Amino acid sequence: TRQKRFVALFSPLVLLDAFLSSWKRGCSCCCCCVCVCARSEKKKKYKNETMRPILLKGHERSITVVKYNYDGDLLFTASKDHVPSVWRAEDGGRLGTFAGHKGTIWDLDIDRFTTRVLTASADASARLWDAETGECIKVFSHRGPVRGVAWADGSNSFATISDPFVDHNAQISIYDIPQDASPDDYDDTPRLEIDLPKTNDGKRVNPTNVVWLNLNEALFVTFDNGSIRLYDPVTGEELEEFFPHEKKINRVSFNKEKTLFITSSADFTAKLYDVVNLHHLKTYKTERPVNDAVIHPHKDHILLGGGQEAMSVTTTRGDVGKFETRFFHLVYEEEFGKVKGHFGPINAIGINPNGRSYASGAEDGYVRLFF
Repeated sequence: TRQKRFVALFSPLVLLDAFLSSWKRGCSCCCCCVCVCARSEKKKKYKNETMRPILLKGHERSITVVKYNYDGDLLFTASKDHVPSVWRAEDGGRLGTFAGHKGTIWDLDIDRFTTRVLTASADASARLWDAETGECIKVFSHRGPVRGVAWADGSNSFATISDPFVDHNAQISIYDIPQDASPDDYDDTPRLEIDLPKTNDGKRVNPTNVVWLNLNEALFVTFDNGSIRLYDPVTGEELEEFFPHEKKINRVSFNKEKTLFITSSADFTAKLYDVVNLHHLKTYKTERPVNDAVIHPHKDHILLGGGQEAMSVTTTRGDVGKFETRFFHLVYEEEFGKVKGHFGPINAIGINPNGRSYASGAEDGYVRLFF
């Protein structure tokens, strides 16, 4: 068999064609070296190729959130321009917008089957949308700016977190909106409100992210003092509190099975934890604040986004600001790659559930879709 392969490889027609190709390129080597020349040309071709992103120009202000739906065929983005957008994940085609908010969109979430979308806004409201038509189904008013929103497993209820406003403390609110009920029957008052009072030293602690754990066993909430708390979604009781960071936790991201989570902090680090026992597993260190981090669904890779603080962007060069997506090995904590392109700090990163593409949104107002 080996002899047949050798004969097929060096048959007269193959050798003649290869020799003529090498002669046209000015190669003076003999026919026996043609295969080596062809291999080197192929390597040179791939070496010169660079990753070219699809630039999504649909927002007028800084990007705040980038999120794929469960199936990975749609990409949802939001910014400070009040109008969230939805795009085709395969080619970046814009499908539509969700118009109605009057303030910055801080967060959004999509239900399991991409039928309904929730948005959290600085206009002190959370809105429920029809994902297909873009129609606003219901408005849920709050006392202060709504910082985060998350669907519960089953998509029959959701939770929001809101900032303190005047004399009102920050709050966690839980609403019930059954799928089989008419939107007219939805109650716009929360089923449960969890008040977040000031700490013992008189400081207010503001929530930054909210996530439901598996089977809706607990509400997972991060705060701007570097702490994480778990709450009972039925009684509102605080179950646990720990401090993974010294400064504000900007974002938290879970893997698909919700067995691991990674936090992104202003203390220049991202940390990986086990969800079951809340044990600290790994730390990924950078030289700038980390605004978002995601776990690759299939590979041992971590994607980090951040950069210099937005208020200092205009005073330094782009290469100093570190406005790139950084790739770390999940186990060895080593950085092995960077992807540049943005002209401001990366505020949000989302990775496709199939693991073949990711999107990043930055302070420059652009979303870049990489394959």
